[in-house]
Amino acid sequence: MKHSNNFKGILVLLFVVFVLLFVFRNKVHFTSEDIYENGALSSEVAQSESCFACHSNMKGFSNYHNPELIGCASCHLGNTDSFDKNGAHNGMVLIPGNLSDAKETCGTCHPNELNKINKSLMTTNSGIVAVDKFVFGEADSPNYHYHIKDIKNSPSEKHLRDLCANCHLGAEKTQYGEINQLSRGGGCNACHLNYSKQSKTDLNNYLASNKKMLPKFHPSTNIFVNDTHCFGCHSRSSRISTNYMGLQETLLDEESVKNNSDYNVMEDGRVYKFIEEDVHHTKGMLCIDCHSSHEAMGDGKNYSHAEQAVKIQCIDCHVNGKPNTIPYKNLDTESKLVFLHRNYKHTDKEIIVTKKDKNPLVNTFVDTKGNAYLIGKKDGKLHPLNPQSEVCSRDNAHKNVSCSACHSSWAPRCIGCHNQFDKEAQGFDLLDKKFVKGQWKEYVAEFSSSQPAMGVRENEDGKKIEPAIPGMILTIAKGSYSTKKVGQDVLFHRLYAPNAPHTTTKNVRNCKSCHADAASMGYGNGTLIYDIKNNIGKWVFTPEYALNMHDRLPEDAWIPFLKKEHKSIIKSTRTDYRPFNIEEQKKMLLVGACLQCHKEDSKVMNHTLQQGINPMLKKISKSCVLPSY
Repeated sequence: MKHSNNFKGILVLLFVVFVLLFVFRNKVHFTSEDIYENGALSSEVAQSESCFACHSNMKGFSNYHNPELIGCASCHLGNTDSFDKNGAHNGMVLIPGNLSDAKETCGTCHPNELNKINKSLMTTNSGIVAVDKFVFGEADSPNYHYHIKDIKNSPSEKHLRDLCANCHLGAEKTQYGEINQLSRGGGCNACHLNYSKQSKTDLNNYLASNKKMLPKFHPSTNIFVNDTHCFGCHSRSSRISTNYMGLQETLLDEESVKNNSDYNVMEDGRVYKFIEEDVHHTKGMLCIDCHSSHEAMGDGKNYSHAEQAVKIQCIDCHVNGKPNTIPYKNLDTESKLVFLHRNYKHTDKEIIVTKKDKNPLVNTFVDTKGNAYLIGKKDGKLHPLNPQSEVCSRDNAHKNVSCSACHSSWAPRCIGCHNQFDKEAQGFDLLDKKFVKGQWKEYVAEFSSSQPAMGVRENEDGKKIEPAIPGMILTIAKGSYSTKKVGQDVLFHRLYAPNAPHTTTKNVRNCKSCHADAASMGYGNGTLIYDIKNNIGKWVFTPEYALNMHDRLPEDAWIPFLKKEHKSIIKSTRTDYRPFNIEEQKKMLLVGACLQCHKEDSKVMNHTLQQGINPMLKKISKSCVLPSY
């Protein structure tokens, strides 16, 4: 009998050990759905933590990160067996979610997401590093792969450390507080940290009391990402965030625009003037209404540049015909979790997926009548997804023209950029977060805006006309970083960059703004006139800006006016993106010449759109004067 009892006791002990090992080993596979469905078991585990002895009354957590379900140590680590303050806080992470600790914190429950984040461009900054090394002459292509944390101190790498290396997810969040315009990095916090009014008040009281008045409200970690989460990094470079808001950067200072409602002053002191906001921003839509988790966190693949990682296209929602859809049951796990956390109900509806990679847009659906809708993630507002207009869908002449080429109302421009190293200046290393001696400084001559120029994306997928901005018309005093004298070893580049302006409007730019506009063609601002004398037509261009001493082109130009260039000259920050070649310029200007007499909505021009220019040339009258070159 005694042996029997011992045997039963051993079996019970083994069973308990087995259960504990199972729970521990499978913790990394738990999802929000698991926690939701197994709340009772999780609650028992959580209540066993010593953290609750002091922090049991804290509120403010999101449903799926409530410590009553997952405990405190899942995020903050520490010693949950100790009831001594110092002992319990041993090994604790005060601000979890930085990529330096994410493997032990967020990544224990979200390993797949962490794996994707670690390979995303927002973490590696590979494209930024690659282009910078290319323009400094340290690489022969802007397409190599890098990681920002691996850079050393070459001229370009020091340039990145001084001016760029703050904007990546690996940058540490070291201070308590909500995400704001000045925030950079922070790993998972960058997107998922949210402070309520009560949690902000409690934080202020906690810090004011010398950390003695414990907060009652905890900030929430959830999927409710607002545009401020994106702003810190995406208001730089091509300034997508500010474009979306309708704001163009200036060189003005805060004092000069005081009490002037036409200008906005950002938290870092930069001054912006209002131009025209994106139509989606006008309707209250957030960045994440279009850019889903599959884009924001990456898909686990390595990309050279941002446009390769972006899968969403205008045609995914504004279709010609029927949208690509899948039923709810076919959603991947990540999409189902977003659907669950958002408390969506359209499980009986078809959900739109992107044409590229079939990424689900879980905030969309198509009803039984075939009408498509988007649910705004900011306020739950239902937005009808209108199909393409008749002009877009019937137009044969512009099938290789991107939607943004016509529907972007403006794009930012900056020219006269000069980079020089100051050996005596006190700098700050944005990567290592320390003060250093010597710093690269960037000087900009002018910020402005205009309708974007046009360029050609040409790769294995074909040719497409996309917007361009003067991204790098600049000089780099590379010699200033070495022992050479200032003025020696100066690099000059005239590189435009492909751009997604995020200034979308329902109305489109008129035909002349492309076919008879100097800046759109790539010649720079100025006057472009079709001059007819003695029945001979010629295009005449007078630039607005003086000629640059390095290449004798106007300061803001991309290409010379109707002059053939050597094919080996790289004119863009991308190897698959270029300006119009001489034949393409002539075709564009041929239409521009027709538009001098024929209105763009005339019968002749409408037929040209549908049939192409060549059939119409066979029908021209004797009064038509075509360009002579």
